Amino acid sequence: MTSFGGPIAHLGYFRAELLERRRWLGEAEYADIIALCQFLPGPASSQVAVSLGILRAGLLGGFAAWAAFSAPSAALLILFAYARHALVTFGQGGALAGLKIVAVAVVAQALWGMGRTLAPDRARATLAVAAAWIALLWPGSLGQIAAILLGAGAGLVLYRTLPPPEIAGRLSFALSRPLAISVLVLFFLLLFGLPLVAPLHPLAAVIAAFYRAGSLVFGGGHVVLPLLEQAVVPPGWVDEDTFLAGYGAAQAVPGPLFTFAAYLGAAMRPAPNGVAGGILTLAAIYLPSFLLLIGILPFWDQLRRKSLAQAALRGVNAAVVGVLLAALFTPVWTSAIHGAADFGLGITAFLALVFWRLPPWLVVIAGAALRPLLG
Repeated sequence: MTSFGGPIAHLGYFRAELLERRRWLGEAEYADIIALCQFLPGPASSQVAVSLGILRAGLLGGFAAWAAFSAPSAALLILFAYARHALVTFGQGGALAGLKIVAVAVVAQALWGMGRTLAPDRARATLAVAAAWIALLWPGSLGQIAAILLGAGAGLVLYRTLPPPEIAGRLSFALSRPLAISVLVLFFLLLFGLPLVAPLHPLAAVIAAFYRAGSLVFGGGHVVLPLLEQAVVPPGWVDEDTFLAGYGAAQAVPGPLFTFAAYLGAAMRPAPNGVAGGILTLAAIYLPSFLLLIGILPFWDQLRRKSLAQAALRGVNAAVVGVLLAALFTPVWTSAIHGAADFGLGITAFLALVFWRLPPWLVVIAGAALRPLLG
């Protein structure tokens, strides 16, 4: 209910509550869990929450931690999906336009931070731009997958000789390796099998699209934006205006950005939509994270010490910066910035987020309120 500020802030909330106040685990164990969740695709802060729940109370504890962390923002975004029609009429659509403009600033802020962290040198910056070219010239999920595979391959070539980082501490989960292997097999069966059954029924198509998005997100929750846009806009499930308005609203609620999927499920034109659609898409986008965590946790202590795994991850992280860079142009910029007033409000929102460090929810509210006044 209170975790505003993005994944890094979420990790700070977890540390204060579970390490300092409740003393459920130590610093070395917590660092180990964070390292795992940064290595895997998916929403890092949600995966940390699930891992902490599993460590404390087994698989049921993992589900309880995820549900408690995700429910507030998911519920608020489903409510926003119902209220979006009122926003369209408010200020002749100006409030909706303001949300879309703030989305530009939020993506630019994410790109600013991720670029300095994940593509800090000439080789990785070049790789990020190459990935952006691929995503722009080959629109759609296949182009994004190709960019990520390029990053993994380039990372293996460029960084395979670097020693892996020093690892402190050990972490042991009460999960059997046979169970882990079975769950990993299920993860890949769903990843490659769901697209095959998607044409058979609209419900299967929705599940396949959101499962694929949840499986391919590296580098932070904002990277889910281009994956989800390609999943829901081209088929006509959600139009671009509704998509970007929801993305802007997602910055004003606490908790993980992945709950944006609940808004999309509630706002989709074909059934399922509403509350049922929101729950379905939320479950579909998070299922890969659960499967990967259960499948990797028993092996993580050995895997993260492998230099090849770390080398591939360096390249993948640089590539996702490029994917997000392409998304900043289309659909985010092209759908939101239509004139001088829009551009001015966008750079002001970016200034407020990056240099004034105002909370995103406050910038979102200001953007929605100010845009109707600009004409």
